[in-house]
Amino acid sequence: MKRALRTKSVGTKVSEAELRVLESRAAAAGLTLSEWVRDVLLASSVDTGAMAAERTILAEVLAMRAILLNFAFREQRNRKLA
Repeated sequence: MKRALRTKSVGTKVSEAELRVLESRAAAAGLTLSEWVRDVLLASSVDTGAMAAERTILAEVLAMRAILLNFAFREQRNRKLA
């Protein structure tokens, strides 16, 4: 399978200490620094989008739970008062 030609680049500046950390993590993964950084960036962009969706769904579920609990509590209280 032919690999897509990479013609664009993304860059950033890091300190010497940061570079050593990045190089160490890339070496531990058995990748070049470029390969490792690319993998981390691409995985991060996908995870962030998925996490945002999951957080939104979780917020909606928790809001519905709160509404139902408030309703149930009010009904129970009304029965005790009657």
